[in-house]
Amino acid sequence: MTRIYAVANQKGGVGKTTTCVNLAASLVATKKRVLLVDLDPQGNATMGSGVDKSELDLTVYDVLTRQASASECLQVSESGQYHLLPANGDLTAAEVEMLSLDGKERLLWDGLQTIKNDFDYIIIDCPPSLNMLTVNALTACDGVIIPMQCEYYALEGLSALMNTIGRIQELLNPNLKIEGLLRTMYDPRNSLTNDVSAQLSQHFGDRLYRTCIPRNVRLAEAPSYGQPVLSYDRQSKGAIAYLALAGEMIRRIENEQKAAATAAS
Repeated sequence: MTRIYAVANQKGGVGKTTTCVNLAASLVATKKRVLLVDLDPQGNATMGSGVDKSELDLTVYDVLTRQASASECLQVSESGQYHLLPANGDLTAAEVEMLSLDGKERLLWDGLQTIKNDFDYIIIDCPPSLNMLTVNALTACDGVIIPMQCEYYALEGLSALMNTIGRIQELLNPNLKIEGLLRTMYDPRNSLTNDVSAQLSQHFGDRLYRTCIPRNVRLAEAPSYGQPVLSYDRQSKGAIAYLALAGEMIRRIENEQKAAATAAS
């Protein structure tokens, strides 16, 4: 069964796109079929996957405005070996155009139906705001992965996102859940990092991923070469951390499936 995850946080600079690109590549390394959906008009996930956003004829914008099918818009990341539904600046206009369309909150969900069974995982990179694009991502997905830095303002922003997720659950996607919280740019030497990390663990329990993504220069360098860190420097701490995250995600799903099978019997 295809798993669809939105990587969301309205706070910018927390590692959403870095997580999307590197998690997609890491899942591919475990022999999974992966689609990365770039839903941010900045197109950073597209560029970070080695695809030039300025040379695209069709993007996720065309899917959302019902001008093209998702299969017509697919690209392949040569460096990451996953499929990509790319984005560029055209997506800025999509939000306005979507408002006049029927079922505007479900446009992405509709667009993915024809291709979702071709993949084991679909990862959606959300823009850094709680707008109609993010609503579409949360309506289309099974779970939300929330990357965040362990700092005071991150906790404040988290409450707004939690409220939005609650509203989407009530109105549009009752099966939506928080898949996990991911600590990014993690520095265990910082006392505030440890304090915030302890609060997250207390509040979210096993929803907090054990894997932490460290501050790592290779993670910062890789996008400028259009590569996930796994192909840029496989031995780096960043690459190892995202491989560990992919493994932890897969084990979680397997454990949930075993528990469900046991309960059913």
